[in-house]
Amino acid sequence: MAEKQTHNIKTILTFIIPSLIGLLLFMTPISYQDAITIPIAIVSKGLQAFFGDALTAIVTGVVCFTAIASIITKLLKPAFITQHSFLNSLLNVTPMWLIIRTFGAVFIVLTFAQVGPAAINSGDTGALVLNDLLPVLFCVFIFAGMLLPLLLNFGLLEFFGTLLTKIMRPLFNLPGRSAIDCMASWLGDGSVGILMTSKQYEARFYTQREAAVIGTTFSAVSITFSLVVISQVKLEHLFVPFYLTVCFAGFMAAIIVPKLPPLSWKKDIYIDDTPRQLDDEVIPAGRGAFSWALEQALNKASKAGGLKHTINDGMKNVIDMVFGVIPVVMAIGTLALIVAEHTPIFDYLGMPFIPLLELLQVPEAAAASKTIVVGFADMFLPSILASSIQSDMTRFIIAAMSVTQLIYMSEVGALLIGSKIPVNILELFVVFILRTLVTLPIIAGVAHLIF
Repeated sequence: MAEKQTHNIKTILTFIIPSLIGLLLFMTPISYQDAITIPIAIVSKGLQAFFGDALTAIVTGVVCFTAIASIITKLLKPAFITQHSFLNSLLNVTPMWLIIRTFGAVFIVLTFAQVGPAAINSGDTGALVLNDLLPVLFCVFIFAGMLLPLLLNFGLLEFFGTLLTKIMRPLFNLPGRSAIDCMASWLGDGSVGILMTSKQYEARFYTQREAAVIGTTFSAVSITFSLVVISQVKLEHLFVPFYLTVCFAGFMAAIIVPKLPPLSWKKDIYIDDTPRQLDDEVIPAGRGAFSWALEQALNKASKAGGLKHTINDGMKNVIDMVFGVIPVVMAIGTLALIVAEHTPIFDYLGMPFIPLLELLQVPEAAAASKTIVVGFADMFLPSILASSIQSDMTRFIIAAMSVTQLIYMSEVGALLIGSKIPVNILELFVVFILRTLVTLPIIAGVAHLIF
């Protein structure tokens, strides 16, 4: 039987106070301007409003600086960067990443200056990423990155992880702590969930398989964005059945898709190639789940550094995300949108779905098929294309599909590729198709009940 440890009041407060603040900021749903959101998203919006139009210039500067600094590091290898572990990992990247960062810089300059081919800088491609997506990500990254240590460093994940293991392991074969990543995505923003997953994978809390599954399956779409999607297809009055459908279909996909390749092929080893340990989740004989969870949390809190360490950690998160991820989102997001808007590739990829849509008795199947695969480029594109479809039922199905497909290259896909989570673009596309095949019959079935 595991001996019970005693902790002093300082350790208990070190666990409780930062964890409660973290829960409040990342997890507490509040109503703001007629929408349900979380405090971190409100503060991010406030920062966006404060910077206003200057944000696009700031983001352009960030992307260009990253590309130039990475090229200089690669060519000249300055000692102050190569001998500094954090700067070296940020700027001394592989040739592939260097190319992606360079593309990001070229795209953002052409878009910001509105010069060069319209295919790159138009409102449907580069300008959509630069004006609509990057300012939001930039502000979310600053606050989420800075405040993420409140969730990660003081025992909150150890506490919930131990309590929720009995649910998460049997259902999803994942550690209990992954439930927190899911909640942060669901209430706030998918990018926050991916960020948490990536940081925990790097810290050896998740194996390669677990990180890949959580990143592609549990970065659920926020309630706020779901409302935007259903409004776009003019079915706001059906928001409650729509959101329940999305949750149910997403839950089924979370159970089925990780059991199929490529996710099932991922190894249960940590980032440093060591095998998964089971001890940290097992509740010892004779101990209650709650008291063991509390002890795990307090052990973590007792090892947490002081304020300086927490701020240092937060600053590293912010720099890592702002300079490491934003250029990737610009490059990959713009490329995906160029392919979607200016080539018929997604139309052709959608054609095999026509017989399936007809089998499921979806009205206007041919028009609907064009929207199915285009969601891989950007989650909002299917509902934009769907607004011209006459049938309410088909628009409902397309809107719900676009939200449950989850992986889109203009944000989530680019974030996953930009992180250390072990997935590549081909695997993401396969997961996207699998999610589509699993959720489409469920959504169509519910739609037949509603309409």
